[in-house]
Amino acid sequence: MQQQIEKLLEDIKKDYGCFDAPNRGDALKDKVKTEMNKEFAEGLSYKEGKKYIKIIKKLGCNTMVWGFIVKEDGGKFRKGDILKAAGWNAPATNKARGNILDGGYTIRWTGPLYLN
Repeated sequence: MQQQIEKLLEDIKKDYGCFDAPNRGDALKDKVKTEMNKEFAEGLSYKEGKKYIKIIKKLGCNTMVWGFIVKEDGGKFRKGDILKAAGWNAPATNKARGNILDGGYTIRWTGPLYLN
């Protein structure tokens, strides 16, 4: 599962890099965008808890929870399910937003997508 978590982090970083593509030819904007991408990538991490793996993002002075990954099968969720954050220490347990083991999930750098 470690490999899939690393892929998820890379997918989050990639989405962040796409949200405002640099204006080619504008050296200052390109430089700022490169610095922003680096800062975002360095601020993305995860922390393992008993039931969930918490994905954390840091932007400037703000630290936020991106979402949670279920560690083991049980009850309503399967190992690898992506859950939206309900708060700092708890996921939203209404429905999984995808599964890192199955792949094919859709996420944004801001967090797992809302339910349709």
